[in-house]
Amino acid sequence: MTASTLSFRLAVIFVITGMGMGIAMAASGNHSVMPAHAHLNLLGWVSTFLFGIYYERRPALDASRLARIQVLLWSFGTVVLTVAVAGIYLGYPAADPFAGIASVIVLAAMLLFGYFVFRPSKAGSSEGQFRMAPAE
Repeated sequence: MTASTLSFRLAVIFVITGMGMGIAMAASGNHSVMPAHAHLNLLGWVSTFLFGIYYERRPALDASRLARIQVLLWSFGTVVLTVAVAGIYLGYPAADPFAGIASVIVLAAMLLFGYFVFRPSKAGSSEGQFRMAPAE
């Protein structure tokens, strides 16, 4: 499975889960986990989907194992961070260290993604050049 396909599939799982959280908060009238809901939607849905778009535009990177590792690392960190933030806002201070560790994992995954974005392109590569594709 390519990094883009993995990203898109995980993003859909994240958004469905985030929507479920939102519906549960609305139905219960208890919005105490709104910060966790926001983390899940931004890190899980938006960022993961954007990773997918980036990887899909770079086929060599999309097929790489390291790109898939980046997506999985990001997703793992996002899940742990979301659960930990929810725990904190539900009154469980023991979740705080987990939020800290997950934040570092998410940062590491973003640093890896940053490496992909800023690394020098290979000579003769069309990567980074403007390309046009017909509309479907």
